[in-house]
Amino acid sequence: MRPIKYFLFSVLICLTPLWSGCDIQSQNAIGDILKQIPTQGAPSNLEIANGLKEALSIGTSKGADQLAARDGFLGNLAIKILFPPEAQKIEQTLRSVGLNQLADNVILSLNRAAEDAAKEAKPIFLAAIQQMTIADATQILFGGNDAATNYFKRVTTEQLLIKFEPVITNSLQKVGATKYWADAATAYNKIPLVKPINTNLSNYVANKAIDGMFYQVSAEEFRIRENINARTSSLLKKVFGFADTRK
Repeated sequence: MRPIKYFLFSVLICLTPLWSGCDIQSQNAIGDILKQIPTQGAPSNLEIANGLKEALSIGTSKGADQLAARDGFLGNLAIKILFPPEAQKIEQTLRSVGLNQLADNVILSLNRAAEDAAKEAKPIFLAAIQQMTIADATQILFGGNDAATNYFKRVTTEQLLIKFEPVITNSLQKVGATKYWADAATAYNKIPLVKPINTNLSNYVANKAIDGMFYQVSAEEFRIRENINARTSSLLKKVFGFADTRK
C-alpha cells in the first residue's frame, strides 16, 4: 500500500497548480483521502504469530534472567519470599525473643533458592512459545494485557513445578535454609504452649518462585504492549502497532 500512497501523493503534487483556485473544502477532502491510505497494512496471521513469539521470547528471557540474578527475588518487594503464612507466628515469636538474625537467615535462604530455580525457567518458557499456534498468538495479541501471562500459566505451571522443586530442595540444603528452618522451628517449638508447625518448605518456595516468574512475565508483557520503545524490530512495530488500532 505504501507505493500507492506515494504515487497518489506525487500525482496530487503535480496537479497542485490546477486546483490552486479550488475551494478549501475540496483541498481538505483530498487531504482526508491521503490520510486514509494505510502505510503498512494489517499483518498476516504468520506475521502476528512470529511477532508475538519474538516479543514473548525477549520478555520471558529478560524476566527469567532478572529473577535468576542475585537478589532477583530478595530485592523485589513485590515477589520477595517471606515466611509461609501458617509459619509467620514463628517469625514474630523469634523476633520477639531477640532471634532476628535467625529469622533473617531463613528469609534470605528462601529467596536464594528461588533465584537458583529461576535459571531453569527460561527453556520451559521458550518451549511453550515455540509450540504456540497461530490461533493462540492471535488470541493473545488481541486479548487483555495479561493474555500471554495467562497462556503461560496454563501451559507451563505443571512443568515449572516439576522442574523447580528438586532444584529448590537442593538449593535450600546448599544455602542452609533447611538448617535455618529446622533451627527456627526447633527454637519456636521450645516455647511453652505453642502449636508445632510443619511446612513443606520446598513446595512452598517452588510455588512462590513460580508466582514470581508470572509476575515478572506479566510486567514484561505490559511493557511491550504499552511502551512503543520496547518494540525493537520492524515486525514488532507492525504487529503491535496494528494491535493498538484494534483497542
